[in-house]
Amino acid sequence: MASPAVDDYLKTIYHHTEWQDERMTPSQLAGVLGLAPSSVTEMVKKLASLGLVTHRPYGPVSLTATGERRAAAIIRRHRLIETWLVREFDYAWDEVHDEAEVLEHAISDRLLAGIDDLLGHPLFDPHGDAIPRADGTVVREPFVLLADAAAGHTGRVLRVSDRDADVLRVAEAAGMTVATEVTVTAAGVRVGDAETALGDDVRQAVWLSA
Repeated sequence: MASPAVDDYLKTIYHHTEWQDERMTPSQLAGVLGLAPSSVTEMVKKLASLGLVTHRPYGPVSLTATGERRAAAIIRRHRLIETWLVREFDYAWDEVHDEAEVLEHAISDRLLAGIDDLLGHPLFDPHGDAIPRADGTVVREPFVLLADAAAGHTGRVLRVSDRDADVLRVAEAAGMTVATEVTVTAAGVRVGDAETALGDDVRQAVWLSA
């Protein structure tokens, strides 16, 4: 069943457990997608009938092995496109998400393979998110959410969520680009000799090496 709507559901469920272990509830799914809970309930039932998710009434939603493979495939498309736009067309990291949302459903498998070859088969996108390999596997090292890291913890920025472009701009202004080493302080982070106070929205959107 080829459907951008189905893919959006699967991607959202996949994203939810990439950087934490708690499974996604239908109400959380509705909130992220901006849809009525009743609409989400009906779609979840359809996804379950297709063998893409498992779900019991009032319980969380989980991807089946088939659903996870399909989600990983569309996420691979999205993140390769984001990386291509940044490297080859000088897009900023806060500009690529919406473009990739459109292109991920439009390009052919042949073009995607060509993009992957051109980029040298990258493992991570510009935000630090893992790009699934063609077989669905990913490479990811141990991590800690900035909001949960103790003051004095030093680590490399592994990932900055691309959900909010304003957060990306704040992170960049603070010097927190992917692979940069930072030290956690009581108010925010120190990068080199510069310390920046950060709001909770940013602290909840940055992951460091553990």
